[in-house]
Amino acid sequence: MGLAGVYGPVDETAAMRAVHRALDVGINFFDTADVYGNGASERLLARALAGRRHAAVIATKFGNIDHLADQPVAEAFEGRWETNGRPEYVRQACNASLARLGTDHIDLYYLHRVDPAVPIEDTVGAMADLVRVGKVRTIGLSEAGAATVRRAHAVHPIAALQNEYSLWSRDAESGALALSRDIGALFVAYSPLGRGFLTGEIRALVGLSSGDWRRHQPRFAGENLARNLVLLETLDAVARSRACTLAQAALAWTMARHGHVVPIPGAKRPEHLEENARAALLSLTSDELDRLDRAFAPAAVAGDRYPEVQMRRLGL
Repeated sequence: MGLAGVYGPVDETAAMRAVHRALDVGINFFDTADVYGNGASERLLARALAGRRHAAVIATKFGNIDHLADQPVAEAFEGRWETNGRPEYVRQACNASLARLGTDHIDLYYLHRVDPAVPIEDTVGAMADLVRVGKVRTIGLSEAGAATVRRAHAVHPIAALQNEYSLWSRDAESGALALSRDIGALFVAYSPLGRGFLTGEIRALVGLSSGDWRRHQPRFAGENLARNLVLLETLDAVARSRACTLAQAALAWTMARHGHVVPIPGAKRPEHLEENARAALLSLTSDELDRLDRAFAPAAVAGDRYPEVQMRRLGL
């Protein structure tokens, strides 16, 4: 998502170098979506993977439509967002993503948000058709409710569930993590660094560009941000004791608690990519994990994950 400019301007050359460096250090799982920059992220990934597609596992998503995706506006408001899970749109969206990605197949194809107007069986049935004709290898769901996931899984195996999960976004612990394990699905944790908050580099909004999406997210607003910054003190203490960065400690926590979790931290520059990758070498002690658990207890985090209009679209 970051490669589409959602978190401010993107240096395309540096972004492509980050993708190349990921492959060089053994990272092969790349997650994007058609809504990120109205296809910009998919097109950039295609250019970065030119000649190396065989080495990559590509995941992309559909069904979450932003009517202002190509405009420099970050607000979330009624009427901006739309979901579409109609079978005919599933096929249309897949063909468009294949063209932008410059590939003949998508390794993991997600329904980005559930369309409440379309039975999940119909949407997943159309996704299963894409698997049968070879355009898609496996399918997944993002931010879907438990009952919806089980109905979808009865139609076609759900290979992955993608939900937000990090130290400061632990809703998945109330059911989604266990559900994914029960059905044999990978749990893909998006925003595992809390949209940059858990790096410790965002102390105020003043340093963010005018079009940065975080300017309109509740947890980064005024009093909420001030309260949330206090939580970083424990993360900082753990990181200093292990001579690692806050980001590495946060990613290590995400990977330690559940064996089937794969975090997908964004990186617009190769140096951040390498920093994130080194988190896989860090093993936190049970005491350190418990300290972080207590410090980032869900009740201690101030603000919702998204503005209200987007919160209503989760867990259908």
